[in-house]
Amino acid sequence: MVSQSSILSPDEPAFETLCLRLSERADALDAEGAWPAEQLELCRRQGVFGWFVPPEWGGQGWEEERLLRAFMRLGGACLATAFVLTQPLGACRRIAASENDDLKARLLPSLARGDKFASVGISHLTTSRRHLARPMMTAREESGGFVLDGTIPWVTGGPHADYIVTGAACEDGRQILAVLPTDLPGVTSQEPARLVGLTSTHTGEVRCESVELGAEWLLAGPVENVLALGKGAGTAGLLTSALALGLAGAAIAFLGQESAKRPELAPAAESLRAEHAEIEAELLAIATGQTDCSAESLRSRANSLALRSSQAALTAAKGSGYVVGHPAGRWCREALFFLVWSCPQPVMAAALCELAGLSD
Repeated sequence: MVSQSSILSPDEPAFETLCLRLSERADALDAEGAWPAEQLELCRRQGVFGWFVPPEWGGQGWEEERLLRAFMRLGGACLATAFVLTQPLGACRRIAASENDDLKARLLPSLARGDKFASVGISHLTTSRRHLARPMMTAREESGGFVLDGTIPWVTGGPHADYIVTGAACEDGRQILAVLPTDLPGVTSQEPARLVGLTSTHTGEVRCESVELGAEWLLAGPVENVLALGKGAGTAGLLTSALALGLAGAAIAFLGQESAKRPELAPAAESLRAEHAEIEAELLAIATGQTDCSAESLRSRANSLALRSSQAALTAAKGSGYVVGHPAGRWCREALFFLVWSCPQPVMAAALCELAGLSD
């Protein structure tokens, strides 16, 4: 149910106020490495979790263009909070896109209200550790469901999640996609990794030891390459680019503010601002089907802009930017995130070429 306090558009003054409040807390959150419970509660009160759920299940069901504009702004305000929010978004979309109507009715209304938190752990089916001979997560089919064993290598907010949308491989090579309740016997969240940036996302391993998962939790499968079904992927790839643009936008805004006092910074600020506007327009055009530009090409450009603009902000901040607690230093560390998180091979290759000076 949409309440009167719910934000209905990224153009609302209430959304700008939310972003300002998140921004004010971003440096302290980074320094503490604490889970952004206060930030997520602010979002819950204003109906943010409802953006990810279709109206028939109690949400607003925002379309791609609205979501991307919102996440660009959220990413610039507090990247850690914004990234955490992408996880229930991904989980809700995959649940809503499944054919398991009973599970939708059971989970989506509470997820739309933000009463429960759902994360996603599917990197082992896409880019993370697929080179290993044995699958990270295995599923043994038994009467009434599956028995899961193994490790989900990267789960954001694992210790705080009520549910994890994850996948596993069967002995015959087929895969399943399912919702894993974290209170099932045998499910254990490990100590979150201490990351270069975004430690407060509490991202780390979740282990499963002979976990009995009933068939009622199944979203798809068993089938070959379950993620190729494409169900629920939604804005997943474009969202990462939106977050990169959000971070770049914050760094560019800082550079612009500094250029008002130091005119020598103005050319760099204006050039980066123009590049940001161009990539943002292209991102929204892809989301609305107005261009056939490659999402991977856009991701490479957004990554590059995040890295260069954050370093430009640090350069402008001089020594003070290198002191812990200054946002420029945090932006530089956070920009590195986009080089490693869900980074497809073409995007990684483009980054290496640019870093090696081999770009056209």
